[in-house]
Amino acid sequence: MSKWPTRLMMMLLMTPALGAQGGEGQTFENPLLPSGPDPWIVRDGDAYFYMSTHGNRLTIRKTADLTRLAEVEEITVWRPPASGPNAISIWAPELHRIDGRWYIYYTAAASGHDDDDHRGVFVLENEHADPTQGAWRDRGQLKTAHPGIDGTAFVHGGKRYFVYSPYVGPDSVLAIVAMSNPWTLVGEETIIARPDQTWERQGGRQILEGPEFLSGPRGDLFLSYSSSACWSDDYAIGLLHAPAGSDPLDAAAWRKLPRPILAKNPAQNVYAPGHNGFFHSPDGQVWIVYHANSGPDMKCTAKRSPRIQRVEWTPDGVPSIEPPTGAGVKLAAPQPANSTR
Repeated sequence: MSKWPTRLMMMLLMTPALGAQGGEGQTFENPLLPSGPDPWIVRDGDAYFYMSTHGNRLTIRKTADLTRLAEVEEITVWRPPASGPNAISIWAPELHRIDGRWYIYYTAAASGHDDDDHRGVFVLENEHADPTQGAWRDRGQLKTAHPGIDGTAFVHGGKRYFVYSPYVGPDSVLAIVAMSNPWTLVGEETIIARPDQTWERQGGRQILEGPEFLSGPRGDLFLSYSSSACWSDDYAIGLLHAPAGSDPLDAAAWRKLPRPILAKNPAQNVYAPGHNGFFHSPDGQVWIVYHANSGPDMKCTAKRSPRIQRVEWTPDGVPSIEPPTGAGVKLAAPQPANSTR
């Protein structure tokens, strides 16, 4: 992996994140809910939509105000078939609005084979304007080159791409491939990152997973990812960067930050932060959602809880996130989804 450019690295490590500015004076405390592994938030119109891993179904919470997420109904929108390639271990759902329709990307395993060799990423489609309503159509499994998990999709330069975490030998890596539509991959996959740093190899496995795309204010491309085993307290979030104008399929374009952008903070009782996503509030601010444990050695269970923080930008246009805080610390809240900009 190429070294991070010296000036960019120094700016990122030396520039503190600016203080968070909340929406309409509201505050909140992390976590948002007592449970919610692999959280995902997307805003569409005057609503935020939240998903997380339940293992046996897909659910959505809809709210205009994320500080009241715990008060809204959790709606089950899909249950897996009794058998087949997507029957068990329903993980890491992501809700995307694409060309006027809703899509959910999720990880699943085949009935009778709850192991890495039988995991893949699947897609559901819904034509209804509200993803908590309407019928979800099974678009099947994405035809990836390897078994894998944690798929996400994004558009750059008018083209759509899919990134996921395939199992390649003893490693979980990050790979990217082009898409012809939200459920069809085209062309060759490119591996863009491997777990080659010590902090990516904690907990007895060498893992990169949970990739998420973020476009920078100068057109730069960023991919966050989770590193190390999820049962390790040292599970953390790393970052890949490609300059504006790069071809996302070119592995040489991606450069890795040499240390995590979000890691455990024992002073605040936050351990194993990981599996993140990004969303925008109506005022244009970027936020990160991720899960973490509230104590050490809590492993990789449903006790992982969802948290959010504002994302700031360094003068060089690189995302910067303050250390995570726990219960008892008031933070400025995202602007409600139904606010006027």
